Amino acid sequence: MKHFSFGLLLIAAALAGCASTQVTPNQASSARTESCKAASQADIASLFDRWNRSLQTGDPQKVVANYAQQSILLPTVSNTPRLTPAEKLDYFQHFLENRPSGKIDMRVIEIDCNTAWDAGLYTFTFAKTGASVSGRYSYTYRWNGSDWLITSHHSSAMPESK
Repeated sequence: MKHFSFGLLLIAAALAGCASTQVTPNQASSARTESCKAASQADIASLFDRWNRSLQTGDPQKVVANYAQQSILLPTVSNTPRLTPAEKLDYFQHFLENRPSGKIDMRVIEIDCNTAWDAGLYTFTFAKTGASVSGRYSYTYRWNGSDWLITSHHSSAMPESK
């Protein structure tokens, strides 16, 4: 009987411990007090302009500075996903050789708490060759406390019309 009472005491203590560490939904939301950066459609649209201006400098470091440390670039003219700043730098060193300039043709922007999405169609012209390429794009941005940075960037050429 002594062992049975001791076992019940242990179970009761364990249950009491679990009950005291439970987090109710109200406690969980009050513990997470993330403040959301206010942003308008125009604010998010201007992030592409910032990225495009960095292309115009011809400096791949300035382009890569638009990307969060932990981000992905799925570029138009490479089959290799670029995850690290060094991999992005390598891509932009080659991409910038033809002096690209982008123009948004159509877009949809969604804004959430410290995250935004900009997706649509764009056209790049290349000053060095005179070529023009239309593509689909999507950018995901995250507010890091001081700046909006790209966390994912996908770009692909438009499929040929048949």
